[in-house]
Amino acid sequence: MTTINEALDKLMSLDFESREMLIEIAQKRQIEERRKEIAGNAKKSKESYKNNKLKAISAEAAIARLNALV
Repeated sequence: MTTINEALDKLMSLDFESREMLIEIAQKRQIEERRKEIAGNAKKSKESYKNNKLKAISAEAAIARLNALV
C-alpha cells in the first residue's frame, strides 16, 4: 500500500498542469463518492420512515435536538 508521503512525492514529480489535473479529478471523485453516501443515507432514512421506524418532527424540535448534542 502506498503511503501518503509516497503519493505526494509521486504527485510532485509530475509537471504543474498534470498535478492540477490530478487534483481536480481527485476532488471530483471525492464529491461523487460523498454524493453516493448521502443518497444511500437518504434511501435508508426513507425506508425507515416508511416502516414507521422514524417519526416526523417539527423543524424547531429537530433544531432543539441538534443543539442539545453540542
